[in-house]
Amino acid sequence: MSAEFGNRSGAQGRISQWLRGRRRTETTDDSGREALLLAAAAAGLPLAQAAFPSGYRCSCDRVGCPTPARHPVSFAWQTQSTTDRGQIERWARHQPQANFITATGMVHDVLDVPLEAGREALERLLAAGIEVGPVAESGDGRLLFFTLTRGTPEDEDEWWPCELDCHPETMDEHPGLRWHCRGSYVLVPPARLPGDLSVDWVRGLEHELPDPLTLLEVLTDACARYARDDSEQLAAWPHRG
Repeated sequence: MSAEFGNRSGAQGRISQWLRGRRRTETTDDSGREALLLAAAAAGLPLAQAAFPSGYRCSCDRVGCPTPARHPVSFAWQTQSTTDRGQIERWARHQPQANFITATGMVHDVLDVPLEAGREALERLLAAGIEVGPVAESGDGRLLFFTLTRGTPEDEDEWWPCELDCHPETMDEHPGLRWHCRGSYVLVPPARLPGDLSVDWVRGLEHELPDPLTLLEVLTDACARYARDDSEQLAAWPHRG
């Protein structure tokens, strides 16, 4: 990594402080939930109802649910996803506890990276003057970069699909990166996760969606460094025979 990006720990401290400040101003209570959902729909993000936490379990009551409070409530979520204000208001008022997902690959994609790598990348992107767009932080340790969708490329090898209802497989050369595109979804803020965790905006929808390729090099580099540092720390731990 080039010296211009400075010390990693110092960068992490600055971006962590910045993110905490943003979360204090942008996180909202239940009274602002509907307004944030409608703002997402107005920005073109198609929404559908999702599960929500029930204690430390999922509201779907599925035994061993692999993605508690993170999945749609209907198998028809792709066709149900909508930006219609009236429908979203009805959903939100009928089930005030429900989370919402936004279907990717229609208007937008999401580049989903480990939190530490994402924070480092975000600082680098902003310092370089690159248009980043909306960013959400998930309390389970992920940072979500919302971008324009790439559409449907002719070369299927260009896609890095995100499997649903499980932890996606990732390519070795891009460890930790999940590219949510067609057929995928992410939770849209504000959302709640088991264990009193949440999904919140750290950069709001007033920022225009960028082309994902403008972010990709910095994100993949940060993910690779994050994975390499983890491997080095693991190798340094004492092993008992």
